Amino acid sequence: MHGLVRADLRTRVSRVIEMVRPTLQSHGGDVTLVDVRDNRAVVRLSGSCNGCSMSSVTLRSTVEESLKEHVPEIEGVEVVPTEPDGE
Repeated sequence: MHGLVRADLRTRVSRVIEMVRPTLQSHGGDVTLVDVRDNRAVVRLSGSCNGCSMSSVTLRSTVEESLKEHVPEIEGVEVVPTEPDGE
């Protein structure tokens, strides 16, 4: 395909999430793509990112900016809460 056929929106968002994961993992956190709805990426933060007071800054500066740069159709990022273990 050699760049002639553009991947679908979810695939492109997923690729960007995979690009930024090492940065979050280096700080003890992680991000997972849950869904793409209405030009918004829905993600779940885990590890030290989940519930961290700085997670919104990390999210905005790392995940959202990267998504908007590489996938301009994405208008924002929504974080879904992490479910407690075992319940």
